[in-house]
Order: sequence, then C-alpha cells, then structure tokens
Amino acid sequence: MAGFGHLAKRFAGSLVPFGVPAKDRDWVASQLLPSEVEVWHRMSRADQRHASQVARRVERSLGNEATRPVLAAALLHDCGKSVSGLGTYGRVIATISMKVAGREMAKAWVETRGFTRRVGLYVDHPQLGADLLGMAGSAPLTIAWTAEHHLPPEKWTVPLEIGEALKAADDD
Repeated sequence: MAGFGHLAKRFAGSLVPFGVPAKDRDWVASQLLPSEVEVWHRMSRADQRHASQVARRVERSLGNEATRPVLAAALLHDCGKSVSGLGTYGRVIATISMKVAGREMAKAWVETRGFTRRVGLYVDHPQLGADLLGMAGSAPLTIAWTAEHHLPPEKWTVPLEIGEALKAADDD
C-alpha cells in the first residue's frame, strides 16, 4: 500500500484541472495500441497525467529495457479506476474506507449497490484494469502489471527488475 506522502501528493495532483501536457500526448499514443488508446481516454485527466509521469520515469530508469509493453503497463496500470466512476473526493473516501475496513471487506462491497459498490469497484481497480486490457489485446506483461501493481514483489509475475522500476516510478 502506498504511503501517506504518496497519497497526499496524488490527492493534490488530482485537484489540478489539466491533463497530459501537449508535448507528451503524441508520445503516449505512440506507446499504446489503438485499442489501448481507447482505454487511456476513459481515464481521468489526473490519472493520465500521473501515468505519463510514471512512464517517463520508467523510460529513464530502464533505457532500452523500457519496451512498448512495459511503457504501456506504466501508462495503463490504473485504468481500472475508471470503472468506479468516482471523482476525487469519492476516491479519498474509498481509500480511507479500504484502510479502515481492509481491502477484502472493501472488495466485498462490489456486491452491494450505489456508492458502496463504487467504492468496492475502485478498490478492485487492479483486476478490473487487467480485464479491460485483456479485452483490448494488450501484451501479457502489461496485463500482469496492471493486475499486480499493488501486490508485494514475491507475488509479481513480471520480471523483478521491470516490476521494481515500475513500482519505484509509481511511488515517486
């Protein structure tokens, strides 16, 4: 689970009303399959901006090892958040609820209705994102990282060096 500083930084960033800078939009599109671009466009502007920053850090960190599937994983790892339809303040409530009730309890809320269901969907964003990317025809590494990005390293199926670079860039 991300630390408080990371969460505070993400919250502050979510309040900024703009998305990916124009200079990066073409670069982002060049790293994604056309079907992945459709998934990208469903993400919030704040999530897009965060993800493009993560991908640029991964690119600097890994150099030639930052293949298209790796960069797509960086760009799309949070795409499942779009399924919940929660805005900034709903996400804050979801994050606090998950910390108080626990991830498993919050995941059970998917079976409920209304706002509580949306919180459950938000908590389950890694698996929902992996499902979206599977339907989009993404590379296995991209799908795996999206599903695993909140798991401890011993549960990753992506190469350790790649996972460590992706995790470090996301928590920066």
